[in-house]
Amino acid sequence: MTLSTVSAPGTVDTVGAPVDTAAPADPVRRQSRPSSLTWSRAPGPDAGPGPVPAPAAVPGPARALTAPRITGVGTAVTPESYTQHELLGIFGIEDPKVRSVFLNSAIERRHLTLPPRDERGRCLPESQGELLAKHRRLAVDMGARALLDCLADAGLGLCDIDYLCCVTTTGYLTPGLTALLIRELGIAPDCHRVDVVGMGCNAGLNALNAVAAWAAAHPGQVAVMVCAEACSAAYAFDDTLRTAVVNSLFGDGAAAIAVVAGEEAAPAAGPDGEAAPRGPRILSFASRIITDALGAMRYDWDDEQVRFSFFLDPEIPYVVGANAERVVDGLLSGAGLRRGDIAQWLVHSGGKKVIDAVRLNLGLTRHDVRHTTGVLRDYGNLSSGSFLFSYERLLRERVVRPGEYGVLMTMGPGSTIETALVQW
Repeated sequence: MTLSTVSAPGTVDTVGAPVDTAAPADPVRRQSRPSSLTWSRAPGPDAGPGPVPAPAAVPGPARALTAPRITGVGTAVTPESYTQHELLGIFGIEDPKVRSVFLNSAIERRHLTLPPRDERGRCLPESQGELLAKHRRLAVDMGARALLDCLADAGLGLCDIDYLCCVTTTGYLTPGLTALLIRELGIAPDCHRVDVVGMGCNAGLNALNAVAAWAAAHPGQVAVMVCAEACSAAYAFDDTLRTAVVNSLFGDGAAAIAVVAGEEAAPAAGPDGEAAPRGPRILSFASRIITDALGAMRYDWDDEQVRFSFFLDPEIPYVVGANAERVVDGLLSGAGLRRGDIAQWLVHSGGKKVIDAVRLNLGLTRHDVRHTTGVLRDYGNLSSGSFLFSYERLLRERVVRPGEYGVLMTMGPGSTIETALVQW
C-alpha cells in the first residue's frame, strides 16, 4: 500500500525563533520548520511589530473544509495495577538508592502484567520469546478495547474504518498489529493500513502526522490510529540502576483516536447551555531530532540476560528541556501565534524531571500540565499513547471553548521532540 499524503500549500517557514546557543545550528535546514496540513496565516497589510491578537479576535484564516478533525478517543489498560511500594516488594529491591528512584517518581500506581512468582514472591525470569508472546497478546487485547471505545465515542462502527494505523515499540510483530486487529475485530480486509514500529514514546505524533495527511486527502473517510504499548513485555530484572530507572517508570496502556476531514456539523450543547466544541482540527506539525543525543534513549540487546533492554540517559530531561522552546516556537510562528495564545497543553508523561524541564523552559504553569502529571501519577509512562490519555482527560473536563488552540507534544528516542498544533 502506498501512503497518500497532502502537499502543504502556503506553508510558512519558521523565522525569528529563539536560537539555543548551546546546540549546534542545523547545517542546511532552518530550525523546526512546521508542516501545515490545511492552512497558513500570513500577516495582514496592517500588521505591525505588536503582539499577535488572541485567537477569538483574529479574522478566520483561509482554512480548507477538508481540515482533519479528531472525532473520537478511547483508552485501555491491563487488569492488574500496583503501587510503587508493592512493586518494590515484588521486585525484591532493597538498595536505598534504587528504592528512592521508585518512590520519588511522582507515580502512585501503574498497570503491569507481571510473570509468575517463585516461592519467595519474586518474579520468575521470562525469555525473549515469552516476552514477545506477551506483547502480542496484550497489544491485541488493549488495542482492540481502545479502538472500540474510540469508535463508540465518535459514533462510528468497525465497518466505517477506511484507514488503520497501529503504533507500538514494546515488541516486534510480523504480520503487524494492524493485520492482527483486522482479523480479531472483523474490520474490512481491504482497509488501508500502516504499522509504525520502534519509534518510541514520540511515535504517536509521528503517526498522527501520517494519519491526518491521509484523512485530509480522503475527505469523509475515517482514519483510526491505535497506540498499544505492552511495557510489561519490555522489562528486564536485575540489580542495576539502569534497569531500576526503566522499571520504576513504564506501564501498560493503549489509546486510539479517529480522524475525519471535511465534516462540518454543529457542536453539541454543553452542560451550561453553550455550544461544546467538537474534537479539534489538526493544523500543523513540527519536529526536531537532537542528533547529538541519538543514543540517550535506546533499546539494546543484553547478552547477559539474552533479551532486549531499554536505556534512559540521566541527562534526558535537560536535553529535552534545552530544545523544547525551539521546536514549539517554530510550530507556533508558522501559524502567527505565540505561547500565550495556547489555551491547552497536552505533553507526553515522560517522567517527573522531563515534565518539569518542559514546563520551566516553556514558561508553563502546573495547571497547564495538570493532565500530563495526572496521567503519570495514575499510570506511569505509557509510551506512545500517553498524550492521548491526557487528551481524554481534558475532554472530560468540558472546559475547552470553540476557537481555542492547543499544542500536543511528545518526546522519545532520537532524541526527538514532536509537536502538533490543533484548534477547537
